[in-house]
Amino acid sequence: MSAIEFLAAMEETANNLDFEAHMNLVSKDVRVFGMPGFDVINYQGWFDQCQHEFENKVLKSVSYEGLVISEELPDRITFISLETVEGNDGTVNKNSIEFIIQKEDDGQWRVVQETALKYGELM
Repeated sequence: MSAIEFLAAMEETANNLDFEAHMNLVSKDVRVFGMPGFDVINYQGWFDQCQHEFENKVLKSVSYEGLVISEELPDRITFISLETVEGNDGTVNKNSIEFIIQKEDDGQWRVVQETALKYGELM
């Protein structure tokens, strides 16, 4: 899987509110850094947030643009992309996100680390 294919799957599963397929793209060992109000978000935190947002149809759309790959190995890719999350309440949040995805033991590519970059670290 390429980084572009991974982001397309993240978009598709979020935009279709396909909770099970979306969570299959997230490692049980995931760590999310840089989100305001949180030190680290783990799998359960991601699960709970997505479950709430998908069930309550909070999301209008999720999209990614731009891609800068900093490391590409056969089973691990590190890259940055600009994430735009639009809510049904009219809010729009844009963040440059560094993703680390890896191929896990079952052959599925999943995000193992996500970091919201600070202004100045933008692409």
